[in-house]
Amino acid sequence: MQHRPAAPPALPDSAGVWKHLLTSLRLDDADLLGKLLQTVVILLVAWGALRLLRVLARRIERTAQEHDPTRVSDAERRGRTLAGLIQSIGTTLIVLTALLTVLDQFVNVAPLLAGLGVVALAFSLGAQGLVKDFIAGFFILLEHQFRVGDVVRIAGVEGTVERLTLRSTTLRDGYGVSHFVANGQIAVVSNLTRQWSRAVVDVTVAYREDVDRVLTLLREEVRQFVEDPAWKPMVSGEPRVAGVERLADTGFVLRLWVDVYPGTQSDAERELRRRIKNRFDREGIEISVPRMVRLVDEARP
Repeated sequence: MQHRPAAPPALPDSAGVWKHLLTSLRLDDADLLGKLLQTVVILLVAWGALRLLRVLARRIERTAQEHDPTRVSDAERRGRTLAGLIQSIGTTLIVLTALLTVLDQFVNVAPLLAGLGVVALAFSLGAQGLVKDFIAGFFILLEHQFRVGDVVRIAGVEGTVERLTLRSTTLRDGYGVSHFVANGQIAVVSNLTRQWSRAVVDVTVAYREDVDRVLTLLREEVRQFVEDPAWKPMVSGEPRVAGVERLADTGFVLRLWVDVYPGTQSDAERELRRRIKNRFDREGIEISVPRMVRLVDEARP
């Protein structure tokens, strides 16, 4: 007697599955169509809110601009920081609200929200470091410790603030490396571009040079620098040649500084060094450099 192979189990009918799903959701075809239309409307409203939020952020940035391409003002930094924060928090709130509203069209989200509250409480107790980051970020923004575009030194890293949120701060250092620092790890903030910056230049000159003559030449060069039309808009204070800072092994060290617009101190220091080097070459002033002396004992084989 030949045994016929058992027939494979019948796949559930798609229409039956769809009907079972509608029954579990307590919906009929008309109700489903209405819910889908409401979902489309909710998504369109959320999309429009995101677009409006982006326009608002750009409007804030444009309002803070002072139309001076040579420098970034403090108001522009505040505008960029505020725009980024509004866009970040607003996007999160809009997406979350739209998601919960869509879910509420089909299921009761009240138990879900209650469960999320319990989970959030447990998560906050277990992730105290994350809560600390958010609290620290809130006070950084509240106290205006630094803003987007500032050059700061935090957590052992120095760089330009590219992004600032309640959770973390993104810095870009002079080598182009991006550093992500959790706000909770920031104990001390050193803002190098708050209101004004200082370009400090130390020059080491050989001991045989006349110190008074060298100081006179430095004062002349610094005065020409601050009166140069290309650099004058960046100078925010009177320059000063402080004098002999210290007596080093290779020569005496002279210090000078100029208060400049925030963020331009590095460019000003490079320009001052270039001018001083060219002037010393013309005047025959020797800039001291370390020398290595090698003693050779010719008596030894």
